[in-house]
Amino acid sequence: ILLNIEQRLHELRELAKKFAKSEANRVYLEEFKKSQLAILMKKHERTHKTAAAQEREARADQEYLSVLEGLKSATEHAQRARWELKIAELGASVWQTSQANRRQEMKSLNSEG
Repeated sequence: ILLNIEQRLHELRELAKKFAKSEANRVYLEEFKKSQLAILMKKHERTHKTAAAQEREARADQEYLSVLEGLKSATEHAQRARWELKIAELGASVWQTSQANRRQEMKSLNSEG
């Protein structure tokens, strides 16, 4: 049983690392999206004089759209990792409950006999 507990804890630690890495990547892309927009607005400054026109062109630029695709993928990975971790935590909780129930049953059987 101790080996199983250690294995589960190791799995939880690995899932937590996976989630942390995925979430960090998602947050990075979320922030980079703002920088990329500013860079692309600067690029379109030569041909479009108003900020609104620059932003429109920047948001339609393939470089910006690529960042959005990356953000979409990163969000999917982060959410998947988050739910894998939650499910593993739930499994550990169910195991704890079943062990507590088993101990209670054993206690009841011992007190009856």
